[in-house]
Amino acid sequence: MKILIQPSLALLVLGFLISCGSSPQTEQAATNLAESHPKGQASVKDDVSDANILQVAIGSEAHSTLVAAVQAAEIEHVLVNAGPLTVFAPTNGAFDLLPEGTVEDLLKPENKQALATILTRHAAPGSFNVEALKREANKGRKIYMATGDYLEVVVDGEDIMVGGAKVVGTIQTSNGIINVVDKVILPE
Repeated sequence: MKILIQPSLALLVLGFLISCGSSPQTEQAATNLAESHPKGQASVKDDVSDANILQVAIGSEAHSTLVAAVQAAEIEHVLVNAGPLTVFAPTNGAFDLLPEGTVEDLLKPENKQALATILTRHAAPGSFNVEALKREANKGRKIYMATGDYLEVVVDGEDIMVGGAKVVGTIQTSNGIINVVDKVILPE
């Protein structure tokens, strides 16, 4: 036997359910939930799987400024996606090379979009370890970045430069590669 509900009765029931669920307590609970999980996958705790790019960066003392910037720009979710993704991760020392007050200014809420753009310029879709970077450089290719920019890769002896920043180390993660760089890559 089928039960048919008139559309107007269905709207009335739906309105009642919504109005009953909209108490200050339920609104506060929804706010608490949103505040406790605002970063999607980035807020998932997983001690079993291999570490992703964000988890490795958070665990690196040399990248605390980068992590603070990623959190201020609210782009943590980008670094936990399945990938593959390559991140050119400036060290704290690289941020220290910027003009005095630059980092503090970028971390202000009103500069969130500019900060996100700068950080996204350090991310490339795909896997670019040292050997892949050398191949790209030898072919005269540039690397496509998440911002839509292309960065030049130059091999100078043993040094690999990407967008003018020297790659000083490489770390494989579960969702891509971190190439540690000695300089913040800024737009030209």
